[in-house]
Amino acid sequence: MQLVEKDKKVKTVVICPLVDTESLVYTSLDVLNREEEVKGLVEAMGQAAVFSLSVNVRKIIAKTFFGSGVIERIKEKSLECEAELLVVDHNLSPVQQRNLEKALNLKVIDRTAVILEIFGRRAKTNEGKLQVELAHLTYQRGRLVRSWTHLERQRGGGGFMGGPGETQIELDRRHIDNRILKIKKELEKVKKTRGIQRSARFKVPFPTVALVGYTNAGKSTLFNQLTKADVMAKDMLFATLDPCMRKLTLEKGLDVILSDTVGFISNLPHELVMAFRGTLEEVRVADIILHVIDVSNEGYKKQVEDVWKVLLELGFTDEELSSKYIEIYNKIDKLEDGYDGLEAKIKNGVCVSAVSGEGCQNILKLLAEKLRKKSEIKEIVLDMNDGKELAKMYEKYEVLKRVDDIDKGVILLLVRG
Repeated sequence: MQLVEKDKKVKTVVICPLVDTESLVYTSLDVLNREEEVKGLVEAMGQAAVFSLSVNVRKIIAKTFFGSGVIERIKEKSLECEAELLVVDHNLSPVQQRNLEKALNLKVIDRTAVILEIFGRRAKTNEGKLQVELAHLTYQRGRLVRSWTHLERQRGGGGFMGGPGETQIELDRRHIDNRILKIKKELEKVKKTRGIQRSARFKVPFPTVALVGYTNAGKSTLFNQLTKADVMAKDMLFATLDPCMRKLTLEKGLDVILSDTVGFISNLPHELVMAFRGTLEEVRVADIILHVIDVSNEGYKKQVEDVWKVLLELGFTDEELSSKYIEIYNKIDKLEDGYDGLEAKIKNGVCVSAVSGEGCQNILKLLAEKLRKKSEIKEIVLDMNDGKELAKMYEKYEVLKRVDDIDKGVILLLVRG
């Protein structure tokens, strides 16, 4: 389902639209970081970014997104670079995409398509492939516009399947809808299986710790450093798609399950957030969330905000996150001026180098300290008819023991958390 050829490096022009809004102010650093990120995405997609350009967009044109002047500049540069592909770092409507392709005589894809392409190439497990395909189909369904001749043909026939006058576009849409339905059912089975596995882990029970962070922040490298595993860790965007788990010993008698997850990114396509919601449940139910931050990136504060937004989109509240959240400032080995000033500002986190291992022992100490605080055991008495409150207790705490006292009409819970 690739949007561009898999084994061919295509010369690509990257355009970063700086859309003019009252609430958005772009600094030169924002522009530079954004261009570098998009070029990184293009390279992660397997293509060659030969030129990048940031352009101010005061008003989005409904037909072409850009004005005629900008389109002419893009056309000149594309011809000069002999480019075959244009990547626009913004979401384009199907009409805008088609009209730009006609005006520039180039294949045009938007930010969502680029990220979907990378995910499509990187997914290894069956679940990962299903999730990516679901996101692809959801994205493509909205792009079934009358842009190609074959979509204008009508298909005759009788009965329920393909009735008289059914156009090819309707047929394609129905095929996509049927495939989406089938994938959702398959993913539901996977979700149930993972739920059973998670229940088994809770019975052990090991607390769970999830690594989250902006893509390429060094999560997999840190995962390998802490667990001595051999998960693929490369200096590229979205090196990890499929979640990986290992047991980690913090101190004698205190083990946890550490989970490495897919990296987040600003403006993460909604299709992907929805498709990967199942995988990201590991984050949702984790006892502790370790947010890995690439402190060597000058725009890391903005990346921290983007990750927090995605976590809130997963259903967390600010209060919930704060209670289980630790910041890991990674890549201190790349800081020319050292990290003493940074360390002094940190209230709930540590500075580390996942490559050298410096500071990693402090993560284990901080985790152990946080988990000891969370492991307080207490008794709770509930009215037997208060099912809503009972459900809350199961969601909020780890229930160690339950006794139903029918004579008194109460439920006695022994909980940890």
